[in-house]
Amino acid sequence: MMYSALGLVMNCKSPIVVVLSGSMEPGIYRGDLLFLSNYEPREYKLGDIAVYQVEDEAAVSIVHRVVQTEVRESDSSFRMLTKGDNNDLDDISLYRGLERLERKHVVGRVRGIIPYVGYVSILFNEYPRVKYTVFGVMALLNIV
Repeated sequence: MMYSALGLVMNCKSPIVVVLSGSMEPGIYRGDLLFLSNYEPREYKLGDIAVYQVEDEAAVSIVHRVVQTEVRESDSSFRMLTKGDNNDLDDISLYRGLERLERKHVVGRVRGIIPYVGYVSILFNEYPRVKYTVFGVMALLNIV
């Protein structure tokens, strides 16, 4: 309920995401919790940190910095190129055949960070036994 309300307020289908890799270090670390907004028709500027998905909603969200922007003259559409701060190359290889990201690929812009809080989610997803152990202990404590 609270997540949905936050999504409405921030105009973002995923208002909170966990960073899964070290591609944005040293500014943003693996396990950081990010808060996003996606207000239209805001165009992204150089230096903004954008979260995007190239495929469907099942695709992993990627958190990278905008390094190039352009407006196509033919249809006035906004396009951008991104790159991880800790990566040597830009993200063109991640765009699945696209030359640039379009506005429809963007999930949101990073508005805030809580360091390392997302490690709980990473721990539960990468080590399911930990998740089941924690939930089992909580269930036992609830019974007692």
